[in-house]
Amino acid sequence: MKAFLLLLMVLAFRLAGAQPTAYIVVQHSAVAGFRHYGGDAVWDDMRVGDALQLAPDRDNVHDPHAVRVEWRGRTIGYVPRGENSHLARQLGHGAPLQARVSRLEKSRNGRKRVSYVVFVPLE
Repeated sequence: MKAFLLLLMVLAFRLAGAQPTAYIVVQHSAVAGFRHYGGDAVWDDMRVGDALQLAPDRDNVHDPHAVRVEWRGRTIGYVPRGENSHLARQLGHGAPLQARVSRLEKSRNGRKRVSYVVFVPLE
């Protein structure tokens, strides 16, 4: 599975035009709340390899460790609650985390529609 994920990342970078020399995968997960945040409106425009932004949502009344997942400046969901505290902490410390769309799946289950990978590029 990890070898497949690494291969997928290499392909995603090539599709996006980036040329990383190496990177460390930090997390791979599905975007939580994709349909709730209107992700279906941008579904047809999204591609595997697209850059995503991770933004701590410190004012979130439901979860103090909430991390928004944004695509082209639009919130498309959140990092799942059970997987967000370490990312929120690292983002708060200025870690050079990057994220990309790793999978798009047409599924009735909104939780499975968009997956992402978070990584640290090495130079």
